[in-house]
Amino acid sequence: MQNENLTEKRVSGELIYDGKVVHLWRDEIELPDGRPSVREVVRHVGAVAVLPLTENGEVLCVRQYRYPFAEVLLEIPAGKLDSPDENIVEAARRELREETGAVGGELIPLGTLYPSVAIFDEKIHMFAAVGFELGETDRDEDEFMEVERIPLSELVDMVMAGEIRDAKTQTAVLKVARLVERSKIKIDGVKQ
Repeated sequence: MQNENLTEKRVSGELIYDGKVVHLWRDEIELPDGRPSVREVVRHVGAVAVLPLTENGEVLCVRQYRYPFAEVLLEIPAGKLDSPDENIVEAARRELREETGAVGGELIPLGTLYPSVAIFDEKIHMFAAVGFELGETDRDEDEFMEVERIPLSELVDMVMAGEIRDAKTQTAVLKVARLVERSKIKIDGVKQ
């Protein structure tokens, strides 16, 4: 096995907190050198995030209050999976429709993001959306947000200036900008 000298082995585990969204485990582990240690891990069902890119190069972003930071953040549409075995493409389409009203079009996989590798096992499956139509939103009853259209180039500048602090949004914006730059994603029907 490659990197065997870096691998930690789980010996046992105890569920400390079993919440609606997160599940905190305290695991006894064996370090690569054989010594025992402890890891606390927050388990999460997983999530999807979608960067919706309009035909004129604008991104549909959402502004919402984020309780842990006590501030309103600018983000791309995203949400947790309903179950660990939910189809991620269907989940991405659901979240995009619920938060922005965007339906149809093409979803382009952008990869999987591990947002906080030291303590969370959450995986965020990221997509770009193009060629969609706008309809009605269908937000969860506890979701309050505003949709905003921002040019992709402006979002890149905001990421580089530190104005966007959300990891999934930073990553998706920079990936999509590079894909547009390399003509892998079309805007307005013409490769840029």
